[in-house]
Amino acid sequence: MTIADIKKNAQNKMDASIAAFKNNLARIRTGRANPQLLDTIHVDYYGSMVPLSQVANVSLLDSRTISVQPWEKTMAAKIEKSIRESDLGLNPASLGDLIRVPMPPMSEERRREMTKLARTEGENAKIAVRNLRRDANEGVKKLVKDKEASEDDQKRSEADIQKLTDKHIADIDTLVAAKEQEIMAI
Repeated sequence: MTIADIKKNAQNKMDASIAAFKNNLARIRTGRANPQLLDTIHVDYYGSMVPLSQVANVSLLDSRTISVQPWEKTMAAKIEKSIRESDLGLNPASLGDLIRVPMPPMSEERRREMTKLARTEGENAKIAVRNLRRDANEGVKKLVKDKEASEDDQKRSEADIQKLTDKHIADIDTLVAAKEQEIMAI
């Protein structure tokens, strides 16, 4: 493994951490409806728990309402029950074979809790990126120890890895700020 391989590997893993962080942020509830909120809900489908998206079509009716269209009419009651029992605080209403999930307005206190949650997710993502930086630097040090790279190469690569880390941490900070703004918007 070369220094270039180590840098490329660190870049790919940091990009994957950012993608996972974006996915986690999408699940944090804001004032408006988002179909990804229901991604964590699982439904009993003939004895096995499957994600909601595998038994129904989830889409937006308007900015404050999510619609869930079950593919089988018999699943409507189970889907409604699963949404109601989730920790999201949602109260679905069934209209024949369509389930409407209105998003209740969030209180100021709840908005503050959600911003704290977004910051916590951001901090976890930063920790993951810093751990990847440490692993990359240890890989470079091992190459120097095995006499496959010089100490000058080590210093240059550590600086490059630090720049990469700083860029990803700045991206995380930007995403957290945008999510906080979205949560606090009424």
